[in-house]
Amino acid sequence: MTSSIPAKATGRPARASAPRFPARRRLLATATAGLLALGAAVVAQSAAHAGSSPSEGIVCDTAVNNTFTLGTRTGSVSTPDGNSIYSWGFADEGAGHGFQLPGPTLCVTSGDVVTVVLHNTLTEPVSIVFHGQSGVTANGSPAQPQFDAQHALTSLVQAAAPPDADAGVKVGSMTYSFTAGSPGTYLYASGTDVNKQVQMGLFGALVVRPKDHPHQATNAGTSATFNPDHEYLFVLSEIDPDIHLAVERGETPDWSSYQPRYFMINGRSMPDTLAPNNATYLPGQPYGAMVHIQPYSATNSAPALIRYLNAGTENYPFHPHGSDERIVNIDGHPTLGPTGQDLSYNKFDLNVQPGQSLDATMIWTDVDQWNPSTNPIPTKLPAITDQLLVGTDTWFSESPYLGVKGNVPTYITDNNQCGEYYHIAHSHALQQATNYGATFGGMMTLYRIDPPGGCK
Repeated sequence: MTSSIPAKATGRPARASAPRFPARRRLLATATAGLLALGAAVVAQSAAHAGSSPSEGIVCDTAVNNTFTLGTRTGSVSTPDGNSIYSWGFADEGAGHGFQLPGPTLCVTSGDVVTVVLHNTLTEPVSIVFHGQSGVTANGSPAQPQFDAQHALTSLVQAAAPPDADAGVKVGSMTYSFTAGSPGTYLYASGTDVNKQVQMGLFGALVVRPKDHPHQATNAGTSATFNPDHEYLFVLSEIDPDIHLAVERGETPDWSSYQPRYFMINGRSMPDTLAPNNATYLPGQPYGAMVHIQPYSATNSAPALIRYLNAGTENYPFHPHGSDERIVNIDGHPTLGPTGQDLSYNKFDLNVQPGQSLDATMIWTDVDQWNPSTNPIPTKLPAITDQLLVGTDTWFSESPYLGVKGNVPTYITDNNQCGEYYHIAHSHALQQATNYGATFGGMMTLYRIDPPGGCK
């Protein structure tokens, strides 16, 4: 999805300047500590369903006969600085869910016929474009652009009309069908008044798995095999709170001064990205974004898989510290040569463009094998004040050795469970790693690396 929205600094105040709230920070620390306690019991993500969500990793919505019912909803998105932003979203009505950002992750198998019934409750037409899918139909006819009497484009595909009380129509409806294409990660998003409706939150992810090989990212064989217990989805997006406020007030948004202030992974900004899936204090933002792995070894050789998807209008150069990631699939196209040779490649900075998806495998190797007895680290620990991530919270064990716990001062909130490591991962366009300009927020998360065998 390419947008023509300009991104120009204006210095205008947002809906709320949103001061820091220590009470909310303490709540986050409590939620994060709960996440770490659950870390050793990660549910196999390949079996994940909206009705039994894992605490970490991808959350897949599935449906009988691959028939999903998505309804438009309004709701509020919380940000770590205390703001509450009016938004739109898709809800999985078949699962009985309400508003969420991003929309539910629809997981299907390549070659399956997929049907998505759209119910529109908003006061304007809404449609869904399924990026990367061919042969899409809308109410049985080919999905195609729509024009008004003056030949102006009104929608990229047929849309569900708004409710019409005079005609007794409570919900507008449109049914889309297609055969799921090449395995990969794809955006689905509104194709009507795209700039506004996608910015407001009408988007989500479609994950297509290979037939008979659900633990491979592509049909390219074992080079794309991953550990199904460690599959992650990062839907990257942005919010301009002034646009949302204008829509909430029924005003025409001023696109000439478009300026995103919040940047998100799975509808959350750091540090909320660290909280588990379905955190109770983020009811409309159900997906967490912490990656959780163990070092590569002969018995732990299958990599994690991280699916990146850009639902915004800017390039997002995502940068994990401490490890490369190997790109195996781009927009549903495996990284193969003309004769099938493996052309997957390592990247330390993954630049995800608007509408694009990158599927990347990741392993972390304990190259140096630091050990306090046989291979000690010849450096002094930094001061405790240099180890704090949020307020008086630390994720550092007070030992530089993987699997070793040191003595954490009692006045520090200790989020480390068993001497695990935490590596920062964030957008390298540093403005995107802020919450309304406040650093160490936005499009940022942590990668957790447990000692071999995990925390006992």
